[in-house]
Amino acid sequence: MTDFTTIASGLRFPEGPVAMPDGSILLVEIEAGRITRVLPDGTTRTVAEPGGGPNGLAIGPDGKLYCCNNGGFHYHDHHGLLIPGGQPDDYSGGRIERIDLDTGAVEILYKSGDFGCTLRGPNDIVFDAHGGFWFTDHGKTRPRERDVTGIFYARADGSRLEEVIFPSENPNGIGLSPDGGTLYAAETYTCRLMAFRVTAPGKVDQTAGLGGAGTPLYRPAGYKFFDSLGIEESGNICVATIGESGISVISPAGDLVEFVATDDPFTTNICWGGADMRDAYITLSGTGRLVRTRWPRAGLRLAY
Repeated sequence: MTDFTTIASGLRFPEGPVAMPDGSILLVEIEAGRITRVLPDGTTRTVAEPGGGPNGLAIGPDGKLYCCNNGGFHYHDHHGLLIPGGQPDDYSGGRIERIDLDTGAVEILYKSGDFGCTLRGPNDIVFDAHGGFWFTDHGKTRPRERDVTGIFYARADGSRLEEVIFPSENPNGIGLSPDGGTLYAAETYTCRLMAFRVTAPGKVDQTAGLGGAGTPLYRPAGYKFFDSLGIEESGNICVATIGESGISVISPAGDLVEFVATDDPFTTNICWGGADMRDAYITLSGTGRLVRTRWPRAGLRLAY
């Protein structure tokens, strides 16, 4: 069993961890509608309070924080676990936000309707080397219906938003291969890891597979659902796995390298920091913890 050190606890469904140069971790507390900085000693500071459901985070080329806001969930406590689900009565709409880390000011960069696009529940985000970013829209679930959603590309200056991949089965985690040539996306309910060949900034091969743009790379057996993901320096894809919980490490060829088990059925995301990029930070959202462990391989340094 992997040894984990709890860095912070009492968080309200943490997600979207970003390791910062000063050793702190930025993350969201989705249920609380806030963005939090966790200092190395475990103390926390509120960075911003965008409300709704802040989810995936990434630092952009301008040094600001970009946030996928899913608009919120219903929550209930079940045997000590905080569990999200469904579209809340106060659903505030999906959007992409840009946040000033110095002041906490929140700016809506993209919202539903911009450039003819529909945003329901933006979930996870990754910047490419060209200064643009990919993000997934997980959609929202209501009684007897669920949104059909896609994967988007946008510019950080607010000048372009495009739904590049549609449909996608409730996409969640997203990441780029070390050379930027492959886009990976994890679908939650199908528990599939999809691969897309990037042909230009914000473009993918739309004829790659029988079903369109993407090809299925990996799908596990058992009671599992895929959440967010991170990429190792080697190119392995580390997918946070809900249910039979942990991190599924998958090679670019689609083989399971290993499964790193955790004790929280809502294991939702992973990032890396430290001088050697082997300090792995994992969000255990059901129990409200951020934990750290030494990873056997280095994580990939992000574009910004």
